[in-house]
Amino acid sequence: MFRVMIIVFLMIYFELNCQNIAERQAGADDSSLVKSAYAQSDSNSQQMVEEQIFQSRQNAITRAVAQVSPGVVGITVTEIQRVIQRNPFMDDPALRYFFPELFRERVFERPVTNMGSGFIISQDGYILTNDHVAGKGDEIIITLPGGERHKAVLVGTDPVSDVTLLKIDGAQFPYLKLGDSDNLIVGEWVIAFGNPFGLFKLSNQPTVTVGVISAINRDWGKIEESGRLYKDMIQTDAAINHGNSGGPLVNSLGQVIGMNTFIFTGSPYEHGFVGIGFAIPINRILKISEQIKTGGGVNRNIWWGFRVQDLNDVIVRALGLKIKQGVIVTQIDPGSSAEKAGLQTEDVILRVGKQTVTNTDNIIKILEEMDVQVGDIIELFIIRDKTEQKIKMKLLEAR
Repeated sequence: MFRVMIIVFLMIYFELNCQNIAERQAGADDSSLVKSAYAQSDSNSQQMVEEQIFQSRQNAITRAVAQVSPGVVGITVTEIQRVIQRNPFMDDPALRYFFPELFRERVFERPVTNMGSGFIISQDGYILTNDHVAGKGDEIIITLPGGERHKAVLVGTDPVSDVTLLKIDGAQFPYLKLGDSDNLIVGEWVIAFGNPFGLFKLSNQPTVTVGVISAINRDWGKIEESGRLYKDMIQTDAAINHGNSGGPLVNSLGQVIGMNTFIFTGSPYEHGFVGIGFAIPINRILKISEQIKTGGGVNRNIWWGFRVQDLNDVIVRALGLKIKQGVIVTQIDPGSSAEKAGLQTEDVILRVGKQTVTNTDNIIKILEEMDVQVGDIIELFIIRDKTEQKIKMKLLEAR
């Protein structure tokens, strides 16, 4: 009997002990689950906080940069330049006669490498840049963000407007949205993208600078050294430096409104950015690039076909004029733009479009700085038989 009681007691004790152990294990498991749940909750909360912080750092500028950067390219151009070498110490006519071999000019060719920027405007790989970047290139290499490289073909170029169109082979390239440069607000934010000083090659990513539109419709006229015509330029204080040429100037919506082209330093000895940069308006670029794409270039070989001279007191009295400014037509070429428009000798030209003509040098300057080409129509305001008239002149191509 006593043994039976001991056995029963041990069985009860064992059962209770096992139950306590199970309860403790269950409690420990519950505690682990709770801790894990709290840890998961803390992790989710941290991620939410980090996401909120990240979103708070985003703005129109950062979104535009993310949208535009994939379509901005670095451009490396190699040009073969011809160098003529002369002997500067032997220019005696007698020696030149007896020893012509010593005076013969020696021509050498040397490769010159230049770097600039550009941007893709279509899925099939058309790229815009400046003529002074790639217009004379013998070999043009395009580097995409990420490092992919392509050899580009020069579709065509227009040195006067400083616009060049390139093409790379392929499809589904990231391309940029184009805006409207006739709808700009002075003071609105803009972003300049590009490859200043060749920095693109360090990380295969464009450099970004931010500023505002400082002014619009800046007319520089014709630059004598290069023959380029810069009209209606966009002025910005977004930093533009050597190598930025050809890159896009973009608004806060990520739309291209211009092409970074040159800076103004105020001194021929300064070359760094001082807060005054200029971009060609995209509307002008599109007009030029479409002509390059369809016709290979822009035809500016205009046949004006008339000669003029300044007015003087004798001419004014002879024609009974009441003006002292203007020019008188002295010659008309048969078949020319002037002859076809009906311009005649002794007509006095007062204005070309909205620009007043003062003298011969002035009208030459006006005509040279007009952004016109073969097929365009201009208006001349003249005096004929003491009556002011308007003549519409269609510009014909020189024979």
